[in-house]
Amino acid sequence: MTNPYETDLDRTAANYQPLTPITLLERAAKTYPDHVAIIHGATRLSYRDFWRNSLRLASALAGHGIGKGDTVSVMLANTPAMLEAHHGVPMIKAVLHSLNTRLDAAIIAFQLDHADCKVLIVDREFSGVIKEALALAKVKPLVIDYDDPDYAADAPYPKGDRIGTLDYAALVAGGDPDFAWSMPDDEWDAISLNYTSGTTGNPKGVVSHHRGAALMAYANTIHASMGKHCVYLWTLPMFHANGWCFPWTLAVQAGTHVCLRWVRAKPMYDMIADHAVTHLCGAPIVMATLLNAADGDKRSFPQTVTFNTAAAPPPEAVLAGMADAGFAVTHLYGLTETYGPAVVNEWHTEWDSLDRAARTSKKARQGVRYAALEGLTVMDPVAMTETPADGETLGEVMFRGNIVMKGYLKNRKATDEAFAGGWFHSGDLGVMHPDGYIQLKDRSKDIIISGGENISSIEVEDALYKHPAVASCGVVGRHDEKWGETPVAYVELRPGKSATEAEIIEHCRTVLARYKVPRTVIFMEIPKTSTGKIQKFRLREMAKSL
Repeated sequence: MTNPYETDLDRTAANYQPLTPITLLERAAKTYPDHVAIIHGATRLSYRDFWRNSLRLASALAGHGIGKGDTVSVMLANTPAMLEAHHGVPMIKAVLHSLNTRLDAAIIAFQLDHADCKVLIVDREFSGVIKEALALAKVKPLVIDYDDPDYAADAPYPKGDRIGTLDYAALVAGGDPDFAWSMPDDEWDAISLNYTSGTTGNPKGVVSHHRGAALMAYANTIHASMGKHCVYLWTLPMFHANGWCFPWTLAVQAGTHVCLRWVRAKPMYDMIADHAVTHLCGAPIVMATLLNAADGDKRSFPQTVTFNTAAAPPPEAVLAGMADAGFAVTHLYGLTETYGPAVVNEWHTEWDSLDRAARTSKKARQGVRYAALEGLTVMDPVAMTETPADGETLGEVMFRGNIVMKGYLKNRKATDEAFAGGWFHSGDLGVMHPDGYIQLKDRSKDIIISGGENISSIEVEDALYKHPAVASCGVVGRHDEKWGETPVAYVELRPGKSATEAEIIEHCRTVLARYKVPRTVIFMEIPKTSTGKIQKFRLREMAKSL
């Protein structure tokens, strides 16, 4: 029998268009052409300027033969050029590859070759390492220098030499502001390429599509409570999972991007106060930078600032400190493979009446799925069965939906493993609470097994952060002849504070079961990634030599 709902009701150009975030910027430029879209030092760009610059970039790249499926790599700080690249590159159906500005030359060269880079846009701050990388790489891309006109005279890092054959400003100026840009042929087409950290072996290239990027723009607007003409401070690197998709998100509400090249306490406070910032994102280390700022660097401001934090679960002490300082913390969780945050700690108003410890405990949970995500669960990764929602049974956190990556570039084996059983395997271990909220307990490789008992390094770290002298810490396992493994804590103290190994161990005994207490405490500067994550792999290497 013919289904009448499938007869003469065809998909046409009139009733179906592929989802893409590019149309969000186009709408904002037409609706609010004179509203300030970007603040960068003394520079102010309206939405009309932002849109036209993106068109000019697209036009110029097309003029150099760049088109569908070509990779345009960028080594840029949080500047207007990076925002323009997020729109101009996909306007010609090319793929944006954002390089981590902290990477070494060998890893950069690997990525350029693996991505078959055709164009490379380079901020002069990073020209030295890029020059080394290009000498190692097999590809020979068109290199374009970006000379930031608002680069501070007292910058902590000097500008490097020009290494390209073209200048970004001249390239954009020569482009067509009325360029006929192209919608993607299919919303499944790739929009961006981001590489995982590659702490063991070569990094994997995560491929994202237009549909997911557009859905994330809407979802971020909802879950970060971004209102009309919100003002967003760029403390999160835009190279990190495309700045969690916020370069595309702000156009939904015609918000203002406030660029920030270096994350420092005083500039953050100045920008929050001077530009009435309403939102920012970052790892817990950014919160710690704000909370531990010198009194002379702090500024008061009347607005409540929403701080969206992801990466490691924020220590309870940091969450409590942010609340006291007037920041409204929204706890998010996700991975590069899920376009950044796909889980939000959706707050219930009745939780406000809980005592401080209970509220902070609720805040420490990762939460529930984004509205744009179709499935979130905790499973036994072997049996592929859901764990009990008891808040205790450990399993692997898994995702399913339209904001999960297309897969890993040129790596079918890794893609198949990641999607085994019809779910994306995160590699994160967690529990499901009775109310449906998930909570991370560790990365699978970071669980410490001592005497047959599982010890969560996150739990031990959270205990350490409750000590008033601890600024940053990382806990890993070290080999033990009797127990298999025992915890060792690497601790970085707050400026002006002191503590001994015995004091730290005794503190842990007051809040942890004895078998979870670190046997060894080592005081040092904790190694971190550019996004503030503790580099556990380096700590594990150190622990091997103990």
